[in-house]
Amino acid sequence: MSLYRSAVWFAKGLREYTKSGYESAAKDFVPDDLEVQVPGRAFLVTGGNSGIGKATATEIAKRGGTVHLVCRDQERAEGAKAEIIRESGNQNIFLHIVDLSDPKKIWKFAEDFKQEHKLNVLVNNAGCMVNKRELTEDRLEKNFATNTLGVYILTIALIPVLEKEHDPRVITVSSGGMLVQKLNINDLQSERTAFDGTMVYAQNKRQQVVLTEHWARAHPTIHFSSMHPGWVDTPGVQRSMPGFYSRLKDRLRSAAQGADTVLWLALTPAATAQRSGCFFQDRKPVPTHLPLARTSSSLAEEEKLMEILEELAHRFK
Repeated sequence: MSLYRSAVWFAKGLREYTKSGYESAAKDFVPDDLEVQVPGRAFLVTGGNSGIGKATATEIAKRGGTVHLVCRDQERAEGAKAEIIRESGNQNIFLHIVDLSDPKKIWKFAEDFKQEHKLNVLVNNAGCMVNKRELTEDRLEKNFATNTLGVYILTIALIPVLEKEHDPRVITVSSGGMLVQKLNINDLQSERTAFDGTMVYAQNKRQQVVLTEHWARAHPTIHFSSMHPGWVDTPGVQRSMPGFYSRLKDRLRSAAQGADTVLWLALTPAATAQRSGCFFQDRKPVPTHLPLARTSSSLAEEEKLMEILEELAHRFK
């Protein structure tokens, strides 16, 4: 990562990604955009047991939506489900235990899900930031397996069921950290350079933005979006970025503030008035590159990423 990108990004972050950045942006929000009810619509939220995912699931449940939580840990997921039901009064909360770093289990889950449920909105929220290079049982680097390949498989597996429904949407929770990364298709599993978990995560988040743009072109009947929730106080941030958290904890957004744009993209008619494939921050589409940062990729590089992911995904089907 260049010093220029780092400096520009951090200055931007302090101005826009913090709690005060949210409060400033919120002055321009349309007040009643989220005053919607969605009974009869089905939402799948990955990583729905804590942080942004749980806040998103709870607010959807309050508005009458059917919510499918996809989580890894049974005990924590059961606790979250009970809390969401208690807080929303909505009993239509379903739990699915899936390790999103395991391609075979994702395929199996998606095939079973399609037989039993409808789906209007997929929220790819679950993320992973492992700070030491760690391999899954399938010999995949864990951040890549979860953040990129897992998101790819879950999304392409569920596109057929989404396409059957009215107003289908896919929202992927990316990160502003992707702005410091140029797409790198030559080292997707972080084998060739010194391992930096934060930068690997940022690269995965860049990959998610590229995926979103590709899917928007390939599947015009579905509204695709990626988004940056801002710098949010979540258990994941506390665990994976302790230094960052300790320096900025008083300035971080709440989980509810982080979930605001996810909800806006998932629920409102205003969201689908925006072009499919955009990257959003605080309810607005924003650029996917910093000025003069040289992070743009070629169409050939992006197509190569899709080829690699397709090959990997079907290897585990």
